[in-house]
Amino acid sequence: MRFIHTSDWHLGRQFHNVSLLEDQRHVLRQIVATVAERQVDAVIVAGDIYDRSVPPATAVELLDEVVYLICDELQVPMIMISGNHDGPERLGFGARQMAAGRLHVVGPLWEEPQPIILQDVAFYPIPYCDPPTVRNRYNVEVSSHDQAMAHLLQLVRANNSRQRPCVPIAHCFLAGGEVSESERPLSLGGAGQVSVEHFQDFAYVALGHLHGPQCKGGEQIRYSGSPLKYSFSEQMQKKSLTLVELDETGLARIEKIPLQPLHDMRILEGPLEELLQAGKTDPHAEDYLLIRLSDTHAILDLMNKLRQVYPNLLHIERPGLMTQGEPLTANRERLKKGEQAMFSDFYTQVSGEVLTAEQDEIVTASLERLHLEER
Repeated sequence: MRFIHTSDWHLGRQFHNVSLLEDQRHVLRQIVATVAERQVDAVIVAGDIYDRSVPPATAVELLDEVVYLICDELQVPMIMISGNHDGPERLGFGARQMAAGRLHVVGPLWEEPQPIILQDVAFYPIPYCDPPTVRNRYNVEVSSHDQAMAHLLQLVRANNSRQRPCVPIAHCFLAGGEVSESERPLSLGGAGQVSVEHFQDFAYVALGHLHGPQCKGGEQIRYSGSPLKYSFSEQMQKKSLTLVELDETGLARIEKIPLQPLHDMRILEGPLEELLQAGKTDPHAEDYLLIRLSDTHAILDLMNKLRQVYPNLLHIERPGLMTQGEPLTANRERLKKGEQAMFSDFYTQVSGEVLTAEQDEIVTASLERLHLEER
C-alpha cells in the first residue's frame, strides 16, 4: 500500500494582502503529477483544506479541479478531513454521495468511527474537534484536547476489530511540535496540546496542523507540513509531500518528495544601497520578501525604491531606527514641544539638516494660517 500524506493546503489564503492562489495551483499540480508518477493508491489531506470556513469561490474551483484530476482522471481515492480553519458542515456537504466517486470527506465529527478500507488498510479520519464537541457528542468528561483525543482513539481501537493495519488521520497539535507564525492556536496556553503517547501503537499516523514537516515519538507519527510557506518564520523549511509505503508487517518506507514553489519566501537584511545593488543581479528577485533595513536614518518612498528591484516585497522592518537602544516613537515630552518643534524634528530626520531661519518662518506662518482656518 503506497499513499501520499499532505495537509494544510489553506486554499484561498492571502499573505500581506496578496492572493496565493496561483502559488497554490503551482504546487497542487506537482502533487497531481506525483500521484501519477509514483502510482500511489491513495491521497490523504489531513485538514485545513481551505483557509477559512467560508472560502472564496476561486479556492473552491481550484479544489474541484484537483479532486477531478486525482479521483476521476487518475482514479486514485482521496481522504480529506476538516481542520480548525475549515467549516466542517460546508466541507462535508454531499460526502456520502462523493464517496462513491473515490472522494472521502469527513467534515463534522462522527457518531462512531467510520474506517475507510483501502487494500486492507483501515484509515480512520478524525476531523478537528474541540473538547466541548467530544464531551457533548459522547457524554464523557473531557476538558482538554489531550483527553478528547485519547477518548476518540480508544473508539478507533475498539472499532478496528479485524486488526487491520490502522492509520489514523488527525488534525491536532502534538506536545513538543515545532510551530510557525502562520498556525492559528487551537486554545490558550498549552490546553490545545495532545500527548504523542496516544498514537504509539498505530502503523502510521497522518497529522495536520503544524506547517513544518516533522515527526514526534517515532518515524510513523508524522506531520507532512504545508505545501507552501505561509509566514516568514517558515523561510528555512523545505516543503514536501510524504510518500508512505506499508507492507504486511506495517511501515515499510517513508520518503519526502520536495515541492518547488512559484515564489519562495525569504528575509533579507542590510543597508538600502547594498540591497538595491544586490537586487539587480538576484536570480530570485521575484520571491516574496521581508526586508530588514539596517539604515538608521529616515528614507522617503522606501517601498517604491525597493520594489524597483524586488517587485514582490511584502513588508519592511526598520530595526535600525533606534536611538540609544530606545524605539524612535513620539513620547510625551516630544508632544509637549508643540507642532513647530515636532515639524523641525521631522524635517531633520528626513533631510539630515536643520531648518533655516527662512524655512522656520514659513512653517510658523503656515501653522498660524491653519489654526486661523480651524477657528
